[in-house]
Amino acid sequence: MICASYNGPGRKLILAFDIGTTFSGISYSILDPGQVPEIKGVTRFPADELGNGSSKIPTVIYYDRHGKVRAVGAEALRESVQDIAMSEGWVKAEWFKLHLRPSPEESMHVGSELPPLPLNKSCIEVFADFLTYLFQCALRFIKDAHANGENLWSSVQKDIHFVLSHPNGWEGFQQSQMRKAAVLAGLISDTPDEHARITFVTEGEASLHFAIQNGLSAQDIKARTVMLCMGLPLTLLQEGDGVIIVDAGGGTIDVSTYGKSANKVAFEEIAAPECHFHGSIFVTVHARLFLSEHLAESPFIDDLDDIVRCFDSTTKLRFRSEYEPEYIKFGSTKENDPDLGIRFGQLKLAGSDICTFFQPSVECIVNAILEQRKSAKGRISHVALVGGFAASNWLSSEVQRSLEPFHLNIFRPDTRVYVYVIDHDNSFSYLTNSNKAVSDGAVSFHLNSIVRSRISKVAYGIHCDPYYDGTNTEHLKRSSSSYQGHSGAYQIPKGFSNILPAKTAVSDKTEIRRGYIRDSQTKYTELHEGILCYRGELPQPEWLDVDADMYKPVCDITADISRMKQSPLPRIDGTGGKYYSVNYDVILLFGLTELQAQVAWEEDGVEKRYARSLDIISRTSGF
Repeated sequence: MICASYNGPGRKLILAFDIGTTFSGISYSILDPGQVPEIKGVTRFPADELGNGSSKIPTVIYYDRHGKVRAVGAEALRESVQDIAMSEGWVKAEWFKLHLRPSPEESMHVGSELPPLPLNKSCIEVFADFLTYLFQCALRFIKDAHANGENLWSSVQKDIHFVLSHPNGWEGFQQSQMRKAAVLAGLISDTPDEHARITFVTEGEASLHFAIQNGLSAQDIKARTVMLCMGLPLTLLQEGDGVIIVDAGGGTIDVSTYGKSANKVAFEEIAAPECHFHGSIFVTVHARLFLSEHLAESPFIDDLDDIVRCFDSTTKLRFRSEYEPEYIKFGSTKENDPDLGIRFGQLKLAGSDICTFFQPSVECIVNAILEQRKSAKGRISHVALVGGFAASNWLSSEVQRSLEPFHLNIFRPDTRVYVYVIDHDNSFSYLTNSNKAVSDGAVSFHLNSIVRSRISKVAYGIHCDPYYDGTNTEHLKRSSSSYQGHSGAYQIPKGFSNILPAKTAVSDKTEIRRGYIRDSQTKYTELHEGILCYRGELPQPEWLDVDADMYKPVCDITADISRMKQSPLPRIDGTGGKYYSVNYDVILLFGLTELQAQVAWEEDGVEKRYARSLDIISRTSGF
């Protein structure tokens, strides 16, 4: 919801890029002092001959043999481009977003199905090329769609803030890679001040902002009147009620849960967000496996790529019933093989078979909703299905049917389907204009974030060797590994000091702080600390050698403390030796976009801090 006028010093442009696995979108807002901002979408793209106002464009790039970009977006769907690509050996980059996914080793089934990146091209380079394309699309659209567009662009081109959305499961590393891509694309320079011109938001949180922006006003919340969310009426959303946002996209299913905060105006995350690799592309993956077996012993196996492409762009979208057959039109009327169900260039598929292609995604969504409902700190009353995959009637109806016993109010936006026809007498291609929830919501998030607290998905802390405590059972078990430190006291190695426990609700203004002591035989000139996260299931992780694979490095902080006063101290074991000791705090702060890690110490009674943040740790991705 945007209701306040912009009070900045001058005109500014907010650009939000939603790079999806299969489709992408752009939204923007021009901020003029004294004016209430409006959120607009880019609805014209190169090679969009139909001029249908679609706010989505295919996430596809063609490279030639020399690695030069030759066609992007809708242009890559042109028959002429595809013919040239085949004859000149161009390489298509698609689904490249998923190459950036976290923990590839934990999702090998995803990696095995991804199209490879073009030779000698990294994922970041492909991201950068696509960001360049999106930026040029935004520039061209703003110049053409606004009166005095050239002058308008000239007035904002030096003051542009970018908002990049990403799946719930993406964290600091993925954000840093996206920021590097933005630098490579020329959107920003590689300096701290320029880095600050990029904000990140999860797709789940962006979708919530879109819902609020499109029908739920502050007065509606206060009065508890009927909520309109994405054009659909809901029952009363009262204090204590929660809403689950399911963003079903091309690659991922992002699930987030929010409830109204005590002030009834803002929202708070009430369950740890989830991200699952069961988006719409995996329906196509299952279809390919089925069709490759079905056609294995026939000459039509050579047409497998075309048949799968036609299934993806037509049959998958219109599928409605397991009791009715569907058809894939892939060839001319001369193509016939009754034994394979092929007549007049159409392959017949039983509805029950197509159901199996969708089933893993349906089960994933249903299980995720129930898990969120179980773990949420509040009462869940509504589920919003958004994203391009939510346009599937079969998917939404199956989700609703499976959840009927739980009495949840499930709704989705009214999506429309636009058609691009690629007519070389035997094929069609369709593009869906799914709602622009993510890109619009990303702009709304930047202008007026309404989420005041979030749930940490993992635990954050540092490696710390605790002093030996003979009354501690765990210390007694590890007594054989104890060692005498510089101070003369005994310590236990491989400890984990948990600063922020997992599944902890943290407000956007919270500063989490914990003090530590480091000892050395010589004076410290630098203070080095490594931030770790624990991703396992232990409720209270304490030792780095227990469930060791679940501890991951997040960032390193090195601070210059050479000016800090350090006096030699006598060893406590009576040996007469000396040592130096420094006291400092590790601080985790939660701002509007990312988690910031700091170390703090005192110099002459004045606190000094050194921060490491921005491209290191995610905050809106659930920490």
